[in-house]
Amino acid sequence: MMNPFLQVALGGAIGATARYGVYQLIPAHGPGFPVATAVVNVAGSFVMGVLAVLMAQRIGNHYAPLLLTGVLGGFTTFSAFSLDALTLWERGQAAGAAVYVVASVLLSLLAVIAGLAVGRGIWA
Repeated sequence: MMNPFLQVALGGAIGATARYGVYQLIPAHGPGFPVATAVVNVAGSFVMGVLAVLMAQRIGNHYAPLLLTGVLGGFTTFSAFSLDALTLWERGQAAGAAVYVVASVLLSLLAVIAGLAVGRGIWA
């Protein structure tokens, strides 16, 4: 079994690289809106839900440091989310900032719920 610190380091490198790939595919700030950041946060939340069930139901938590803390921690971007929201605010786009914060949080929560449901449907 790999050392948990090495799992986090390896997973973080994988997750950050995947996030960078998404940013290359989707402009970080689409039409005045941080689309790529929202995409990685919502997708990461969905995958978190699926993996949480997979680990709880099938494989155990031995790879939680690699997959949850490392890969998904490196992939999702709460700090980038915070900066994007503040940037919208500072540009005078208060409504856009509010929509971004509320939509990101709600969609990410819904994505975790959906991921849990999918995971339970597959492995429960």
